[in-house]
Amino acid sequence: MLSHHEIATLILVKDAQGPLGLDPADLDTLLEHEFVELEKRPYGHARPRITHRGHSILKAVGLRR
Repeated sequence: MLSHHEIATLILVKDAQGPLGLDPADLDTLLEHEFVELEKRPYGHARPRITHRGHSILKAVGLRR
């Protein structure tokens, strides 16, 4: 089960338009459960991106795509 912080982090990843200031522990948990993945960006930067599993979690807690 995800904590409130992890669910909030998942929402931030879903809605992000700019830089993210995410808690590394929450992000690690989401990566471990494959709710987010790291998308490779130019210049070696990686950006978290919500996966299908992550969208399913948000739908289950009442948040739609």
